[in-house]
Amino acid sequence: QVQLVQSGGGLVQAGESLRLSCTASVRAFISYTMGWYRQVPGKQRELVASLNGVGGIKYGDFVQGRFTISRENARSTVYLQMNNLKPDDTARYFCNAKRQRTPDGSRWLEDYWGQGTSVSVSA
Repeated sequence: QVQLVQSGGGLVQAGESLRLSCTASVRAFISYTMGWYRQVPGKQRELVASLNGVGGIKYGDFVQGRFTISRENARSTVYLQMNNLKPDDTARYFCNAKRQRTPDGSRWLEDYWGQGTSVSVSA
């Protein structure tokens, strides 16, 4: 059974930094696209950043150069370094691992989520 174990998060002041980590209990970690999503109550979960096994990266528009996603394949771990945090970044952050789309590309055959970790940024 695939598990994604997250660590990091917490309460910081605006302008400070945090690093989130997520370690996956999967084989062939490099074959997974790893991502970070966030969600606040009453809103949809949104992409923060994703990184595939060949270095392709996507960031949410709100990141604006403040966050960096990276992965350490030997440790099956993905990181999210968050700098210059703002109160609007307050949310629950989720790690995600996915691979293999269906033939029509509509969904992922493997799609796993971590337990989530809370990030709170005070003004």
